[in-house]
Amino acid sequence: MYFVPYVHQNQYPYYAPAPVPNYGGHSIYWPYPDVTEQSNSNHSYRFSNPRVAIADYGTKPYVVNINEATKQNNTFRTAIWTGKHLQVTLMSINVGEDIGLEIHPNEDQFLRIEQGQGIVQMGKSKENLNFERNVYDDSAIMIPAGTWHNLTNTGNVPLKLYSIYAPPHHPFGTVHATKAEAMAEERNRSYRRP
Repeated sequence: MYFVPYVHQNQYPYYAPAPVPNYGGHSIYWPYPDVTEQSNSNHSYRFSNPRVAIADYGTKPYVVNINEATKQNNTFRTAIWTGKHLQVTLMSINVGEDIGLEIHPNEDQFLRIEQGQGIVQMGKSKENLNFERNVYDDSAIMIPAGTWHNLTNTGNVPLKLYSIYAPPHHPFGTVHATKAEAMAEERNRSYRRP
C-alpha cells in the first residue's frame, strides 16, 4: 500500500479528538514529500504557514488538509485542483460582501463553509430566489447546474469556504485576489466565448 514517512501512524486516525503528534518529521499537510516549493502552475499563492504551498495541482494526485488550507486562504478565489471532470477552489468572502449573483448552466457546484456565517439564496431566475438558508461553519451547499445563486457574508469575520465545480468552471491555475479581479476576468471570458 502507501507509506507516509515521518508521520506518527495511529490505528484510528479519524476517530480520536486529540491531535496526532508529529515528532519533528515532515508536516502531514504537505501534498507530497519535499515538493511544497514546486507547482505545475505559474500561478502559485503562498499562505502565512510556510509548510502549506497552494497552487493548482490538477491533474496530479493531491492530498491537502482542506480545512487548514481554506482557513489560510485570503484570496477571493484560488484554484487548487483542476481535473478533467471537477475543480476545487478556495474562497474568502469579506465581511458584508457576497460571491455575486451567478448561474453555471453546465456545472453542478458544491460549497463547504469552514469559517464564518452567511446566507445562501438560490432560484430558477435571478428575480425569484425562493430558496434561502442561513449557513455557517460546517454547512454544505449543493447548487444544481442552471440555478441562480448567491452567498453573502453576514458575520463579522471573513467567510472561508471551498467550492467544487463539476465539470471545471475556471481556467487551470485561476487566482483572483479580489472580487473585482474575478468579475473582470469573468466578463472578459464571456466576451471571448462564441
